[in-house]
Amino acid sequence: MPNYYSSRLKREKSRSRRRQIILIIIALLIMGGAITGYIGYRMIYKPNVWLNGQSAAAFNIKSGSTWEDVKQMLYKNGTIIHRESFERLAGIMKYPDHIKSGHYILKEGMSNKQIITKLRSKQQDPVKLVFNNIRVKEELAGHISEQLETDSVSLLRLLNDADYLKKFGFTTDNIISMFIPNTYEVYWDIAPEKFMEKMHKEYLAFWTDKRKARLTEIRLTELEAITMASIVEKETNQNDKKPDVAGVYMNRLHDGWLLQADPTLVYALGDFSIKRVLNVYKTIDSPYNTYKYFGLPPGPICLPSISSIDAVLNFRQHQYMYFCAREDFSGYHNFAVTMNEHLLNAAKYQQALNQKGIMK
Repeated sequence: MPNYYSSRLKREKSRSRRRQIILIIIALLIMGGAITGYIGYRMIYKPNVWLNGQSAAAFNIKSGSTWEDVKQMLYKNGTIIHRESFERLAGIMKYPDHIKSGHYILKEGMSNKQIITKLRSKQQDPVKLVFNNIRVKEELAGHISEQLETDSVSLLRLLNDADYLKKFGFTTDNIISMFIPNTYEVYWDIAPEKFMEKMHKEYLAFWTDKRKARLTEIRLTELEAITMASIVEKETNQNDKKPDVAGVYMNRLHDGWLLQADPTLVYALGDFSIKRVLNVYKTIDSPYNTYKYFGLPPGPICLPSISSIDAVLNFRQHQYMYFCAREDFSGYHNFAVTMNEHLLNAAKYQQALNQKGIMK
């Protein structure tokens, strides 16, 4: 009997130990799974973007960038909190082999998975492109290249390619007419050719049926209206008076007068610091010298604002044939029907220039 109970006790102890071992193994597996799950969660889903109080921040990844370039950009200001988990998941998702250029906005609290998915699948965010107060093609190309990846040299090459511009219906003299000053959404890494196509579509969209109908009524083409608007743009920055200024030039144009627009002389001379147009400037031999050549110049002398274009389309009908800047330098003008009236207005303005010491 003693041997029986002793043997039974040993078996029970053995079973108990096995149960304990199994329970320990199960506990370790659960603990290991929990740890692995937490590590996986932290690597994939846990917020891993810090923007120092900002809700979002933009990053530009240039064409041809490497994985090291991307890491350097993201790590520069401490944007990625846990770098090791970020790099581990990036490797699993094979992002280092699929770097995509573009403009990307990262938001506070984004996870590694959200970041990498966005970058790897090129879910870039468009940029708001703005251009205005532009006079020449070089300035236009430079201003655009400051906001997009494309370089000014590549863009300027297209703006000066006569054969290429024919597809859009423009020449090298009037191509800036295609760029209507506004705010546009484009992708930061858009190719120069695609950008030109985008601007052409925006140009076509600008010329609505209503605007085209006005062109027919005032007997101007789209390009002529923009060239006229560019002169108006440089004559005044007062939107409420632009239709009056446009009316003077339309009167001169339709009556066969020389336009005699001072801003075209400044453009012809290429010296945009000129504040006082001297008589000697009027002798320059340039197709942009409207004191010497009849009609509109070959192209716009700047990128006119939409307000100036619409001012030409809806110019104010009046009898004025002359205008001169007011002597108070307010940006407004004194208008006149006769030359004698105009000479009196001009004398007051010339005197004001003299008093301010503006000689050129």
